Amino acid sequence: MLGILPHLTDRDRLLIRLLDRHQVLTTGQIHRLFFNAVRTCQIRLAALRKLGILDAFRYARLDGGSDPWHWTLGLAGARWQAAATGRASPTERSHRERILRLSATSTLTHRVMTNEFFVRLAARTRQDSATELLRWWPENDTLARFLAIRPDGHGVWHDDRRAVGFFLETDMGTENLPRLINKLPAYEQMIRMGGPVYPVLFWLPNVRRERHLAKLVANAKPGVQVLTSTHDLDPAERVWWSAATQRRLRIADIDCDHGLDHIRNPNWVDGVLDLSDQVEEQHLSRLNRSDR
Repeated sequence: MLGILPHLTDRDRLLIRLLDRHQVLTTGQIHRLFFNAVRTCQIRLAALRKLGILDAFRYARLDGGSDPWHWTLGLAGARWQAAATGRASPTERSHRERILRLSATSTLTHRVMTNEFFVRLAARTRQDSATELLRWWPENDTLARFLAIRPDGHGVWHDDRRAVGFFLETDMGTENLPRLINKLPAYEQMIRMGGPVYPVLFWLPNVRRERHLAKLVANAKPGVQVLTSTHDLDPAERVWWSAATQRRLRIADIDCDHGLDHIRNPNWVDGVLDLSDQVEEQHLSRLNRSDR
């Protein structure tokens, strides 16, 4: 195990931590997060796979060709991360079963698309030094910290000297729209319990579905800000439709309140407002800027 350490760069270690938290990233996503050239990315991923740091899988397509490679932690990477976080080291069998479950789960596409949202924001920070993705929390981290809600992810986006928190609901078109609306009372309850007042961003597969959901939101008049956009648009741009204002906004333009110092508000640590990741040792955007 110690023999792999001389081969690991800062970028490799951050990639290991990201895959530990978010489970799976495609080659294209890793390229946009860390590399300028696709070929350089492919060579590095192949080297890490050979070392057992990473593993990968993909499926064939009915119309020919294959899906992109989906990367996850290999056994050596999982054991290194377990040691780094004080967790029990996985056995070869348990790790192999974990990858099999991940590759076979019906929610794989949803997970990859949720990660895609945050990858696009993080990739923006590589070109724009005025932006920073302060937080990228997956569903399990968000649930553990906010308790009353279960979004697909939570982030804090910094742009134009403003830090805006949000909750993400990634829609793949598999649920009926009223069911999406039924998720909103939990956010309203969280606010009443002293949590932050953050917008809920519904990210939808097409414009038709977005328009229908926007109408339902306007009729429901929820006690939480709801904005909608579609998968084909850059979430950092002015693409978020607000039923309340009847216009498109950037995330940086959306009103938010980080909430009061309260036991149910994870934004406060020892009486200090802390909008950082609170988990990562090194922010993704900071590492990317040092590589430019």
